[in-house]
Amino acid sequence: MRLALLSDLHANLQALEACLAHARLAACDRFALLGDLVGYGGDPAAVMDKVMELAQQGAVVLKGNHDALAVSPPAQTAQMADEGARWTHEQLSSEQRDFLATSPLTATLGPCFLVHASADEPEKWRYVSDERSASASLEAALTHPGIRYVFGGHVHHQTLYYKGSGRGLMAFQPTPGVAIPTPGHRQWIATIGSVGQPRDGQPTAMYAVFDLQRSWLTFHRVPYDHMAAAASVRRAGLPQFFAKRLEEGR
Repeated sequence: MRLALLSDLHANLQALEACLAHARLAACDRFALLGDLVGYGGDPAAVMDKVMELAQQGAVVLKGNHDALAVSPPAQTAQMADEGARWTHEQLSSEQRDFLATSPLTATLGPCFLVHASADEPEKWRYVSDERSASASLEAALTHPGIRYVFGGHVHHQTLYYKGSGRGLMAFQPTPGVAIPTPGHRQWIATIGSVGQPRDGQPTAMYAVFDLQRSWLTFHRVPYDHMAAAASVRRAGLPQFFAKRLEEGR
């Protein structure tokens, strides 16, 4: 099985469509969407239509912090994300909001543990951003029998952490498009980056493919019409900062 791992779509329809097309060309036969399906972007309803269609076809779909915020936005807007959450809530149908509300925080798929943020108390939305936080997430996931791999998003960056015998976790920065051997006798945790809002200065979408048969993990960067995605944000009347992030990849 070739599993396409997508996270942090952030209502970016153009980026999602580009990644799905890329994954299908890569012969992926299963999809896992690891949360933050909405928030920030200008096309939440259209993105949710595609997500729910994928779920009907067998995709694993998890809930992220922005999804929870869109279901129950705060009454007062203390920050720009709150303003976007209220707008997103109004754009979604009751069926789409119910889908987000009932989506799980975690899932297991064979030897893989899937989560939006950290497997260590996933409802607290902790960031896996260094060896220490990655270790906490991995150790929590390993309490589930048979788990050797942990995949998450939330941090909008692509990093692989691996554990050898007798050593702590070590971070590895992947090269896009290059398959990385990830044999099951070791333990691995990866943040797969953001489909809809990359933040490393490159306005190209991120996702990853895990080949369960070969135990290969490949991180990808996919060009998409990020200017059209930014224009959608502006048409929606959302904060200009959200559009500039897409244009600059920051």
